[in-house]
Amino acid sequence: MSTAAVPSGALSIGEVLARLRPEFPDVTISKIRFLEAEGLVEPSRTPSGYRKFGAADVQRLRYVLSAQRDRYLPLKVIKEHLDAMDRGLQPPDTPGGSPRVPMAVVTSGGLPTAAAFAPDISELRLSRAELLEAADIDESLLKELEGYGLVATRPGSSHYDGDALTVARTVAELGAYGLQARHLRAVKAAADREVGLVEQVVAPLANQRNPDARARAEEVVRELAALSVRLHAALVKSGLSAAGHR
Repeated sequence: MSTAAVPSGALSIGEVLARLRPEFPDVTISKIRFLEAEGLVEPSRTPSGYRKFGAADVQRLRYVLSAQRDRYLPLKVIKEHLDAMDRGLQPPDTPGGSPRVPMAVVTSGGLPTAAAFAPDISELRLSRAELLEAADIDESLLKELEGYGLVATRPGSSHYDGDALTVARTVAELGAYGLQARHLRAVKAAADREVGLVEQVVAPLANQRNPDARARAEEVVRELAALSVRLHAALVKSGLSAAGHR
């Protein structure tokens, strides 16, 4: 039972039933309670103990009911899919398939904008096996990337985020030109210095207790990160042009 604050516009279990019934005529209140007991949905509770379902809860219920009706998936498999989706993966698109990394993360290209540094990409959580598959690398390369500090799991977690995936894929692609992880230590050092510069700029905002100031700090971080990467790309391009590599 969730003790989190009841979301605005939350629905009672009867209201959820009314929304689901047109699409799933056989669903009942007992069925919804059963799915809750099995851990597939976790509605909030009022101080009086009444269930309150947010939009995400209704969406989860629709996914569970659809997977049962249309694909005959057992609850254990559906629960695994929901766990993967909670980590930012997309549900499988074929029967018997596995959750997958969003293509927007895998194939993003071009120079980054502030939107590329939005939390939803960084909040992706991948297992080691999922990272290896999505980045199309082997275990030995991943160990090498970790050894040089280019890739790491999220603090306090065993999962990797979308940034780790981007780094792993990029290093793998550089490998086609003979560049290896050990050659990129200078790039990592330069990135660490840029991080330090950004932190100096945003520290006055981030240290304020005002929630608006903290939100502004997050926005400034995204803007500065995008500008820093754009500057880096322009300087590399300019340097190569000066060297006669146009």
